[in-house]
Amino acid sequence: MSTAVVRTSEGWWVQRADGRVHPVETDAGSTAELLADRPAVERADRAEGDWEELGSRELLSPVTSPCRVVAQMVNYRSHAIDSGFDPELVPTAFFRKASGSVTGPTAEIVRPGHVRLLDYEVELGLVLGAPLPLDTDVTSATLGRYVAALVVANDISARDLQLPKTQFYESKSYPTFTPLGPRLLLVDEDDLASLERLRLVCTVNGEVRQDSPATDMITKPDRALTALARFQTMAPGDVLLTGTPGGTALRSPGKALELIGSLLPPAKKWQVFFARQAKNPAYLKPGDIVTTSIATPDRSLDLGTQRTPVRAATPKEHS
Repeated sequence: MSTAVVRTSEGWWVQRADGRVHPVETDAGSTAELLADRPAVERADRAEGDWEELGSRELLSPVTSPCRVVAQMVNYRSHAIDSGFDPELVPTAFFRKASGSVTGPTAEIVRPGHVRLLDYEVELGLVLGAPLPLDTDVTSATLGRYVAALVVANDISARDLQLPKTQFYESKSYPTFTPLGPRLLLVDEDDLASLERLRLVCTVNGEVRQDSPATDMITKPDRALTALARFQTMAPGDVLLTGTPGGTALRSPGKALELIGSLLPPAKKWQVFFARQAKNPAYLKPGDIVTTSIATPDRSLDLGTQRTPVRAATPKEHS
């Protein structure tokens, strides 16, 4: 049975479905230490009295930094189609994000001054609770040995940096580009068996942009962790982002336009592409409000909802 934990400047709290919280009596300063102190979480969850409203307390990311943040590329069929790929031919691939990009579930997303095409990607995050050594073969039966918790993530992406440079690290690693939370949903094997019942939703200013079941995933979590373990170890408190559904602002221009673009010099091709993208109103702008949520239809697994406003960077932050 899942247990929801949130984090504030005062520490860790178990949260009930009605939103009320009870403090976790623990010395844990990091996510890894909290996951190792499950008895303290269980005691808080069983507490009879002193459940209270969060009130004005600000929720922080329940995944603490530093940590490894690894993400899967193009891992939903709908996203593959939007991107102009054949879902049956998409390889299992990964990229890293700087842990300095991690921010809380209500914190502002800051758009750097040189970025114009800022995109959203709601994702299910798997939080490791045990080491994942090299060459580990993870199966659906052993997934619970490694995955201790789930978290809502938003993989914010600067498309005008990502595409012409053909790399992901910079375009997805600016401060505030990985909102996580609100909840760290601690799960057991039965909960993990229900992952495909989860639904991922992202809205911008109340307009639904992404809405997809986890059944749309191409490479499931057990196979993804197995593929990752071929070359990357993971530690407790690290997080794997498992890809985003279709509906992002960036989409394939279509085969006809791609063919025309291939005939242009690279500089001209990108000039034409970005001129078209600049007219797309779906990209995030200062003042936008992004909400992301993940839950099963019956709320038996409920990771909560992020609500993150977008603002422009000040001259001191990013030029």
